[in-house]
Amino acid sequence: MKIFFATLLMMPLSVLAAEPAATAATAAAAPAVGGGMAGQLAQLVLGLLLVLGLIFFLAWLLRRVQQAGPAGKGQVIDIVGSRALGPRDRLILVQVGGEQILLGLSPGTITALHVLKEPVQVSSNAEQVAPEFAQRLMELLGKDQKDKK
Repeated sequence: MKIFFATLLMMPLSVLAAEPAATAATAAAAPAVGGGMAGQLAQLVLGLLLVLGLIFFLAWLLRRVQQAGPAGKGQVIDIVGSRALGPRDRLILVQVGGEQILLGLSPGTITALHVLKEPVQVSSNAEQVAPEFAQRLMELLGKDQKDKK
């Protein structure tokens, strides 16, 4: 039994030892196609580069297709405001034409809660806060916002 297991353990080593002799015999008959280990490594690297290039190309193409969609100015539906009620529930005020609708969003459902008779006026101050904050953050980090323009 021990001889049987020893033979099984030595078999892979004998195959590896016989491989150079077998490749030498076939190399004389036909020219080397891959160049051995270096050829396989080059083929692996080229295949990897091809797959990575394909991934980047598809990401670029997807971004271009999404930008080619309808512009934000021509849309009829606009989100005026939003408020989180909990981790999964929200209230959203949507303007459709001249009418504003209060929607309740929860997982799997959207419910129209109220149609406002008079549209809510949104102050332009809310839009100014984000750029001002970004500019202040850049100043604190020591980067000037004007250098990027």
